[in-house]
Amino acid sequence: MGDAIVVTGTVRVPARALTVRAVRASGPGGQNVNKVATKIDLRVDLDAIEGLSEAARARLHALAAHRLDAEGRLVITSQAERNQARNVEDAREKVRRLVRAALVRPRARVATRAPAAAGERRLDVKRHRAALKRWRSRPGREE
Repeated sequence: MGDAIVVTGTVRVPARALTVRAVRASGPGGQNVNKVATKIDLRVDLDAIEGLSEAARARLHALAAHRLDAEGRLVITSQAERNQARNVEDAREKVRRLVRAALVRPRARVATRAPAAAGERRLDVKRHRAALKRWRSRPGREE
């Protein structure tokens, strides 16, 4: 199963929250792909992650929503390498990056208004366009 995944000094994913399964990978690898289970299926119990604030936990659930299994665990797979140990490390790094992304608080959007001059410029351009199109039309067809 391995060790805990340390994300920051205070946030870590304990080893008991991780379930690692090796399965056969698809793709290149010659006969090796038929014999050796190198693809890693890593499942993480999100509720067991230590040191997360409630807001960060909510962000993590939102980020991981499309990767949850029936029990609500995060499912991470890795088959980038032809070596099982490197795939385990790659999957652990994916979990580390996802949890680190959930720790970042999004900046609050500040409501702003467009300047009055911008609205006036837009209307000027519309008037100019309308006049140009009127000028292009056949004479005597004033509306």
